Amino acid sequence: MESNLLTDAGANEVNQDFSEYVANLQLHMTLQARNLVPTLKQTLVDSRQQLLHQTQAHFEKLVSRQGL
Repeated sequence: MESNLLTDAGANEVNQDFSEYVANLQLHMTLQARNLVPTLKQTLVDSRQQLLHQTQAHFEKLVSRQGL
């Protein structure tokens, strides 16, 4: 019975580590994608679009860190 508890705790830790890795990878990919897209012009619309992208990246990071 003790070995089952240790196995479950180890699996839970592995899942948490994997979730954190995926969250970091998603954030890195989002930041890289932003660097690949050239800016066309600086206007109020662009700043709204930038805010939208930042919000989406933040939301995706939070969702990916939730338990599997």
